[in-house]
Amino acid sequence: MLARALIERKRDGGRITPAEWRSLMSRYAADEVPDYQMAALAMAIYFNGLDRAETVALTDAMLHSGAMLDLEHLTMARVDKHSTGGVGDKVSLVLAPLVASLGVAVPMMSGRGLGHTGGTLDKLESIPGFRTDLTLARATEQIERLGCALIGQTREIAPADRRLYALRDATATVESIPLIAASIMSKKLAEGLTALVLDVKRGSGAFLPDLDRGLALARTMIELGADHGCPVVTLLTAMDRPLGRACGNTLEVEESIMALRGDGPPDLMAVTYALGAEMLVLGGVAANRDDARRRMEVAISSGKAAAKFQQIIEAQGGDPRVLDDPSLLPQAAECELYLAVQDGVVAQVEPRAIGRGITALGGQRTKVEDGVDHSVGFVVTARPGDVVRAGEPLATVFARDRDGIALGLAALRESLRIAEEADPPLPLISHRVTEAGVELWE
Repeated sequence: MLARALIERKRDGGRITPAEWRSLMSRYAADEVPDYQMAALAMAIYFNGLDRAETVALTDAMLHSGAMLDLEHLTMARVDKHSTGGVGDKVSLVLAPLVASLGVAVPMMSGRGLGHTGGTLDKLESIPGFRTDLTLARATEQIERLGCALIGQTREIAPADRRLYALRDATATVESIPLIAASIMSKKLAEGLTALVLDVKRGSGAFLPDLDRGLALARTMIELGADHGCPVVTLLTAMDRPLGRACGNTLEVEESIMALRGDGPPDLMAVTYALGAEMLVLGGVAANRDDARRRMEVAISSGKAAAKFQQIIEAQGGDPRVLDDPSLLPQAAECELYLAVQDGVVAQVEPRAIGRGITALGGQRTKVEDGVDHSVGFVVTARPGDVVRAGEPLATVFARDRDGIALGLAALRESLRIAEEADPPLPLISHRVTEAGVELWE
């Protein structure tokens, strides 16, 4: 009867108490509350929201529904980064080993693809043998030894959130700000963090396209962190075009390796350095963001960051040779260039169409039980504002067969638009949000 009463109360705009949240989420994690009732509650929350106290209580209830990483004994700071998701967003693959190589522990827990967006776990699992399903004990040992573990949400961590996360995707309630914030923070607090950096995407390819809703999520996350003694800094970054050039699991791993070798696309490196600078300052190893930037540039130019990624890959069962020979990653059987059909200016590179194209090629799931073809995807070299000529290559499709090539070309025709002129794209990084408030990015 508890679940039905809470659904009814939230439907009518009422509040749920901390004790009720604890009881409900404990029962849900134990399979004593059915999914259909939690789906109804999620929809009521979507329409009526949660106040700050309710969001804190929901976060705590999901956090304490399972176990947590115990890293209090580490002498180094423990800082993670979370992105709200995008297309071509492989920042985590570069950022985690880079920051770990500079003396900040990065216990990074990531997810799989959601909707049109790619997932860090799927990208990592394109590395032959790489395991993301580490137990908490093994993840703890690896963080102690290497300063970093790249894992998925285990059955031990926030099991109530793990169930609710999948349910939200199936019930069109993903975009609820309190549900997003509670989901992220229940997992991140379970990592035993001393600080968190958040990358909130905005623009047509983001889950929360509007600036105001992105800022609202940032403020909610910062408040949740403050209430739990975990400082949170948020950057708002552009997702009105893909990040970097590569879109698709293997292709993004290859581009991440290039970035760690000092040859990453400028936009990918700019976002990586900006987020990494916040992590290093919060971690106490850099005096300011300029100092942090210099340290990261040295770590990449010296090979220190790439060596750290190689150590992490080997520790998690992957083939470390991919750092020196990316051809060991799964390779697509077919590829074909996409050419400009007219002279003009690139007016749009729509990320949602690219993401849907990867799914059509088999590179992302439509159902949880689906397999993934890690080799497929796109390399998009055209950027908004580029002046192009008819017949000039704009992108490349990577597919398993000729039918896939046709699907990929169709996705690119939907995504890429050439016109006589183009509006300027969103600034790559637009805002920085902290407890002190919102500031424009300089």
